[in-house]
Amino acid sequence: MKALVALILLVQLPIHKAVPAAPPAPLGCDDPESEAAAAVAVNYINGQSHHGYKFTVNSIKSIRVVPQGPNNDFIFLELDLLETECPILSPTALENCTVRSFVDHAVEGDCDVKLQKVDGILSVLGSKCDSHADSNEDIRRACPDCPLLAEMNNTDVLETVAAALNDYNSKTTGSYLRLLEIGRGKIQYHPGYIIFTEFAVGATNCSAEEAKANVGACQLLPEDQSNFGFCRAVMVKRPLQDLQVDCQLYGHQVPAPDIPLLSQDTSAGLAPSAVGFTNHNLGLAHNNPVASESSSSEILRSVLPAKSVTKTAVAEAAQHDKVPRPVGFVPPPPPCPGKIRYFDI
Repeated sequence: MKALVALILLVQLPIHKAVPAAPPAPLGCDDPESEAAAAVAVNYINGQSHHGYKFTVNSIKSIRVVPQGPNNDFIFLELDLLETECPILSPTALENCTVRSFVDHAVEGDCDVKLQKVDGILSVLGSKCDSHADSNEDIRRACPDCPLLAEMNNTDVLETVAAALNDYNSKTTGSYLRLLEIGRGKIQYHPGYIIFTEFAVGATNCSAEEAKANVGACQLLPEDQSNFGFCRAVMVKRPLQDLQVDCQLYGHQVPAPDIPLLSQDTSAGLAPSAVGFTNHNLGLAHNNPVASESSSSEILRSVLPAKSVTKTAVAEAAQHDKVPRPVGFVPPPPPCPGKIRYFDI
């Protein structure tokens, strides 16, 4: 009898069905995981660039995570970058690079990046970037007399670079320096006429004294001895003529950085892509050769849908905020775009 009662009670017990786990909340653009992915992405972008300057993250505009399996996700990022004052050849760590100020004629980069996260390890599968300088009108509004970016093949810019390099080589007791590329040039028209230039250089196998006899024989040092550097020069043409030059050599770096590859028939210190432009375009479409999907152009194409996802997320957040809230309730910011770290262009 007792066994029968126990059986009846067991049958009457409620059966609890397994409740599936709720999907993880979508990442916000300022979440630590998003920041970590952006840091990996910008280091990859700088590593693939061989001209101009290093860029840093100004804002994460969108992020989308697409699960591929256990501990395996694709991550799509849209990044807003800003140019720093660190040349791409500089060994200075990105976190120690100064962002170029707005009135120094800032340059902005826009990048779409696809990453993969496997067992917590992030790697970049591909990226697509573009960059542009702020408009002259914006600079003029903020600083009417500030110098503006000039085309890198501007006659005054080329003249200043040549004069500055000759001046440095005529006075140095070290290696003869050879021009690698012009980084940027700016011209100030008022109250004086002043040209500002920045350019990358490399040490050669000649001393400055030996170069006077046969400069054509002076070649860049081999990779295992290479020594690159960067110069800034200011030439005043009016009211008084003056030339100031400051060059810094970085010393041999291991591994040696990739130097700008300039053919002999280009304008001095200018790649063909830089002629007629005021800044080196970050223009970069690259598949990681060691990534599992690197052979497919789908990597770059698949980066683009992240933009529409952001609009949908923002619309949903806006609709959610229409729900009545208690007095004094402060709604959280939308998950994307993220905070602007420096300034908006």
